[in-house]
Amino acid sequence: MKPIHTYTQKEQSELGEFGYSADSKYSVTKFEAEERTVINIALVSLESTYHKIYVNSDDDFKNYSKIAPQGYSLGAYLGSRLVGVVIAEESTWNNTLLIWHIQVAEEFQRLRIGKRLMNELVCLAQKNNIRAINLETQSTNVNAIRFYRTCGFEIEGIDLSHYTNHDVSDGEVAIFMKRKIADTKLQ
Repeated sequence: MKPIHTYTQKEQSELGEFGYSADSKYSVTKFEAEERTVINIALVSLESTYHKIYVNSDDDFKNYSKIAPQGYSLGAYLGSRLVGVVIAEESTWNNTLLIWHIQVAEEFQRLRIGKRLMNELVCLAQKNNIRAINLETQSTNVNAIRFYRTCGFEIEGIDLSHYTNHDVSDGEVAIFMKRKIADTKLQ
C-alpha cells in the first residue's frame, strides 16, 4: 500500500475491466406534496442479472492526474503490479475527501484489499483532520453499497436526476454515502 501521484490508462488496464453485476437493486420512489416529501429506498430482487461496465474517458484520466498529487490517492501492489487503487480529492471548503474511483483487480477481490485501501484512506484523513469521506455510487450497485457500509459509510443523500432526467424510471439513481471521521469544530 503506498501513495500514488499519477493514474494513467496503462495503470487502469493493469486492473482490468471496471464494472459490476447485480441480482438486486435499491428501488427509489418519491412522493411529494406541499406538507411532506417522502423518498423511499428499498432493496428489491431483479428478474434478470444487471451488468454494468464503466469506461474511463480521457477527461477522467486528466482529472485523476490533477487529483492524485494531492496525497490522498493510494495504490495496492503485489510486487510491482498494481492490484487496487483509490483516487480521492480533498475539498477544503467543507473539509472532506471525495472518492472519485476505487477498484480492485477482479482476481484479487474478496482478499480485503479494498478494505485495506479504505482503512488507509481513513488514516490519512484522520492525520490531516479531515472530517468526512464522501462517495457516489448507483442504486444498482448493491455489492458496492454493502462494501461501503462495512467500511463505515452511510447513505446520506440521493439525486433523482444525477445521470439523466429519467433516473427513477430508468431504475438507476445516484446514492451518496459518507463516512464521518472527526469533529473538527473550532473550540
